[in-house]
Amino acid sequence: MMSVANDTMTSVNYTGRYENGEVFDTSEGKDPLKFTVGKGQMIPGFEEELIGAKPGETREFTLTPDRAYGERDEEAFQTVKRSVFGEGAELEVGLSSYTQLQDGSMTMFTITAIDGDDVTLDFNHVMAGKTLTFTVTVTDVSEVDNCGPGCGCN
Repeated sequence: MMSVANDTMTSVNYTGRYENGEVFDTSEGKDPLKFTVGKGQMIPGFEEELIGAKPGETREFTLTPDRAYGERDEEAFQTVKRSVFGEGAELEVGLSSYTQLQDGSMTMFTITAIDGDDVTLDFNHVMAGKTLTFTVTVTDVSEVDNCGPGCGCN
């Protein structure tokens, strides 16, 4: 039976909680979450804590911000004009969305203030600075199929 390691396709059922016990995300009632270990698809601590786990094994672990979404950066705020959101955009404090950066990557922001035509955006991840506890059950571990198009194996 394979265990979780770099370059394995891993499937898990999970529940994530804040320090106060409030659930912020769970796979309960959904298909297991699938990801390739070591490819940066998950926060670093999540993968590190699962290394060596076998299917059927449940692990509970707590991740401090440095192993999850990082500390909050108080410099990561920007004020923009309402017009950048387009005509008739429904804006409200607390709204989170994504925007494309000049390099083509996507980043998340949350509106923290609206003052007339000025909209203040917080580019910290909504879970930055938070300590997170996960209960994770590994459901499947398999080899990653590195076979690409034209290799003759599909």
